[in-house]
Amino acid sequence: MAAAAPDPLPNLLVSLPVVILACRAGAQLLKRLGQPPVVGEILIGILLGPSLLGWLWPGAQAWLFPQSALPFIGVLGNIGLLVFMFLVGLELDLKSLRGNSRTAVAVSQAGIVVPLVLGTLLALGMYGGFAPKGVEKLPFVLFIAVSMSITAFPVLARILTDRGLYRTRVGALAMASAAVDDVSAWCLLAAVVAVTNSNSPMEAVTTALDALAFTAAMFLVVRPLLAKWAARAERRYADGVVLVVLFSGLSLAAYATDRIGVHALFGAFLFGVVTPRGSQRIEATAAGMRAFTVPVLLPLFFVSMGLKTDVGLLGGSGTQWLWAAAVLAVAVVGKWGGGSIAARLSGRGWRDAMSLGVLMNCRGLTELIVLNIGFGLGVIGSELFTILVLMALVTTAMTTPALTWIRKGVEENLALDTAAQVAAGIGHDEPALQAVKSR
Repeated sequence: MAAAAPDPLPNLLVSLPVVILACRAGAQLLKRLGQPPVVGEILIGILLGPSLLGWLWPGAQAWLFPQSALPFIGVLGNIGLLVFMFLVGLELDLKSLRGNSRTAVAVSQAGIVVPLVLGTLLALGMYGGFAPKGVEKLPFVLFIAVSMSITAFPVLARILTDRGLYRTRVGALAMASAAVDDVSAWCLLAAVVAVTNSNSPMEAVTTALDALAFTAAMFLVVRPLLAKWAARAERRYADGVVLVVLFSGLSLAAYATDRIGVHALFGAFLFGVVTPRGSQRIEATAAGMRAFTVPVLLPLFFVSMGLKTDVGLLGGSGTQWLWAAAVLAVAVVGKWGGGSIAARLSGRGWRDAMSLGVLMNCRGLTELIVLNIGFGLGVIGSELFTILVLMALVTTAMTTPALTWIRKGVEENLALDTAAQVAAGIGHDEPALQAVKSR
């Protein structure tokens, strides 16, 4: 008689609080240093993996993350991702395009097209040395190109809020551009996943058509039904009922897109997009979901990502580090350069154009989600996964200091204007960020 598998619960009761507390500490530390909290969480995830803990003390890592517990950590982390993507879709307000549509579309599309072109050229050069065995050139090239085109909408919003730029002209443009970029990038990624999962061109076309039909059904059928239900929920249903409906809905939407072949995360994101805004019940429930998901479940994704990231794979080869530098250069030139030039050609001053470009270059958690999809599909291997994770970390960490440097004069003038208003006793109860003028 075969021995029973070890119960993973005791191990999880140790590893879960360690991961959650470590990520929380990392987030708070990096926040004090002026960085978005996600930078600290990504860094902690990497440090708990083979890049540091597994290198210095492999026995401790094996005890903290035994093989019996890893699948459960992964599942909990993926549930956190599904909820997070639902929240991203829910917070995606396309109304911000009003008055900004021309510049927003130009910046977002340049921030996708330029990285796509540069990423394609880069991927063609990397295919022979980095593509896993058996992976065809087309899905590999498409995935690398799309991974160069990502902007982290939630991290960007947090940076704008922390810097007092959320309600400025630049902030509105950045949010509108990131919204268009997010939708476009996820559609492209869905197409790449469809191509990767298909065994023939006809199967890929069928998958794409199924995805389009599902998207249409979500907007034409599910969205009106949700709007009617949300109106009744304000008067009749408790928060617990709203939570059950929203979680069930995002789970079923995720299941549908998973069965279609374009990944479960796309369904959760789409369900968030069609969920009604303005409902106090829904907003309160979403806030509760975020309060649990971000500090408790997402750290499990970061450590799952960190366990697959091994900087040691690059340590013995100067060629690998040169490729890592090339990836970083393409990422920065494509997003920062492409977005800045598009904003400048749309009539924005160089300061605003450079600000928009550097904000579009922020990748954060969204990039890690995309990379995790590619790694799970087998499109990229461990070495390239590590290179792309480092690229995501660097481009996210450089956003705040670069923005500080670009907008230094504006913020100094804002401080002087605010001080003058306070001294005169006028206008000091208005948000100081309204005093910022586009330059």
